[in-house]
Amino acid sequence: MTEPIFLEPVFHHKIWGGRKLATDFGYDIPDGQIGELWAISAHPNGPDVIANGPLAGTTLDVAWRDHQEYFGHQKGKVFPLLTKILDANDSLSVQVHPDDAYAAAHEREGELGKTECWYVISAEPGSYLIYGHHAKTREELADMIHKGDWEHLLRKVSVKTGDFVYVPSGTIHALNKGIMVLETQQSSDTTYRLYDYDRTDAAGNKRELHLQQSIDTTTVPSVDPKLNITTQKVDDATITTFVTAPISKFFSVYKIDLDGKLTQHATAPYTLFSVLEGSGTLTADGQTYPIEKGRHFIIPNQIKDWTLDGKMMIITSTPGAEEA
Repeated sequence: MTEPIFLEPVFHHKIWGGRKLATDFGYDIPDGQIGELWAISAHPNGPDVIANGPLAGTTLDVAWRDHQEYFGHQKGKVFPLLTKILDANDSLSVQVHPDDAYAAAHEREGELGKTECWYVISAEPGSYLIYGHHAKTREELADMIHKGDWEHLLRKVSVKTGDFVYVPSGTIHALNKGIMVLETQQSSDTTYRLYDYDRTDAAGNKRELHLQQSIDTTTVPSVDPKLNITTQKVDDATITTFVTAPISKFFSVYKIDLDGKLTQHATAPYTLFSVLEGSGTLTADGQTYPIEKGRHFIIPNQIKDWTLDGKMMIITSTPGAEEA
């Protein structure tokens, strides 16, 4: 019997983090300001441990390296995706991420670029993102960054619970205070900070900025991706397609709103699941598993059909053709 791969998440302290991962999701989190839960991760800065089945106790990066039968014998050296939950109790730094080519040339061996996207789990009234910029040329961008002219450079976009935001590499962006998101991204931990509000840590130190890297990697002029978000009714579920090829070559992301039963068939080498609301069951290969808010798992390559049953909201993702 082949089982779904359930994962034990990894938590990360952040200067901007809070306690909502405990209060809103019931996770047993460490003390302090916890900003990120790495829910499905094989990245060396926080690989998850597999909780069940024949690979129990193995980290996901080792499973990817040594047990490709679970992932459809993919050609990539690293597991390509990373799923997180972020709790922005305070505003994140204004930042930008590189593409694959820049990361390969300037970061550690094996580091990918970082295109990402957010499903907004919750947003306090009046919440907004930094998303994009107003510079017309790279010279103007550099001048405004060096002058710290953030008021004229940065673009603010309102956001509310249930929104979806696609953030290609090269996009200046920041989550701001009061927002919680489920993030689907390339498996990368490379961030270039333009501005961090002159914050200091407990020792009085400011976090490192990366001005030249930010200037080098920002897309100029800023371009908004044109998403084609669609919904369809399947069995007792409404499935929303947020992003897929050709808009994203790195991943496809979907939302399942379920009240009853839904049977699905594999359309990719493997599929990632994050339960964000409700509870129910997953039946696969003749075995039924309880699932509930806060559980994250992978349907491996050997499982071709599965059934979800219950009242739940789930975000799923699959690797893009570029990663296959």
